[in-house]
Amino acid sequence: MLSNNDGCVIARSNEAKALGIDMGAPWHLNREKFEREGVFVRSSNYTLYGDLSRRVMQVLARFAPELEIYSIDEAFMSLAGIADPVVLMRHAQAAVLKEVGIPVSIGIAPTKTLAKVANRIAKKTPGTGGVLALVSETEQVAALAGIKLTDLWGLASRMEARLRDIGVTTPLRFRDTDPKWIRSQFGVVMERMVLELQGIPCLELELEQADRQTIMSSRSFGRQVVKLTDMQEAVASYISRAAEKMRKGGLVTPALQVFVTTNRFREQDRQYTGQHTVHLPVATSDTTRLIRAALHCVERIWQPGLSYKKAGVVCLDLHRAETVQGTLFHAPDSPERVQLMAGLDALNKRYGRGTVGFAAGGLKQPWALRSEQKSAAYTTNWAELLQA
Repeated sequence: MLSNNDGCVIARSNEAKALGIDMGAPWHLNREKFEREGVFVRSSNYTLYGDLSRRVMQVLARFAPELEIYSIDEAFMSLAGIADPVVLMRHAQAAVLKEVGIPVSIGIAPTKTLAKVANRIAKKTPGTGGVLALVSETEQVAALAGIKLTDLWGLASRMEARLRDIGVTTPLRFRDTDPKWIRSQFGVVMERMVLELQGIPCLELELEQADRQTIMSSRSFGRQVVKLTDMQEAVASYISRAAEKMRKGGLVTPALQVFVTTNRFREQDRQYTGQHTVHLPVATSDTTRLIRAALHCVERIWQPGLSYKKAGVVCLDLHRAETVQGTLFHAPDSPERVQLMAGLDALNKRYGRGTVGFAAGGLKQPWALRSEQKSAAYTTNWAELLQA
């Protein structure tokens, strides 16, 4: 799979790995090789991924009373009181494969951190059948002995270097270090990691997702942007998407930021990064108001004569829409505007994103991302259903 704008390889199948295709390999430099080897290449397709993720989570929710959706492709489940969790999870794995067509790997352990270790091994070890339980200490020790420090969930290479400096070179040695001493040197997060590796749960399931504090919508352009009108269209399109996400979560923003940047890889060009933040008179999720504010930001940071590679918008300090209070001169979004935005979102949800939009976002959008290898939206668009 390719990154945004068909830039480089960001995901590989086992077959692609066997061919020696490196993570991060530039698409334009390897195109002939991929075609010669018969490699199927796909552009990023977030609409399809999001829908398949939702379907997977719906299936998993049937197999446990509590489910935490951690990310688009990860979840934690509570198996407390289950007599044979391995058998149950093999049923869950089979159900996901049958109903969604997605192979999944499952790790079972008394803590989240150990479950991530079990999942990693299950995914990479064919003999497990994609499901592995690390219940006993003997099983946990054997698993930790076979991985590296950076294989641990949340342990980055910079932290690994600090641990190595004090003689902690393996996950097992890290597990056996005094948690209180680790806390004094590295903080409470690392202390919890040690305790979790020892089988002591420190991270509970988060069954309700907290409201987001910010929403960002940004993209690299499919071609260099040199015209102000193209930049305005792009930013208007991005803020429209961010506003839709806010309304979906029942949120509003009192401030937004717009940023633009040139292509740092074109060393012959003059480089520039600009950003501007505007505070709104009253918090809103109305796309019309937000577009007006975002275009004001563009005018403040635009510098003619440059070739821009990327732009984005960030909605700041999000809070619940029902908590908004007006001022003497500015009222919150009116019921009529709220209803209008809800109708727009409903049409786009029913008939596909972009069915109804704002003219400020442009029609042809020549600046849009390149997605020449994009698969169809098989599960969300009637016009792109799989044909047999």
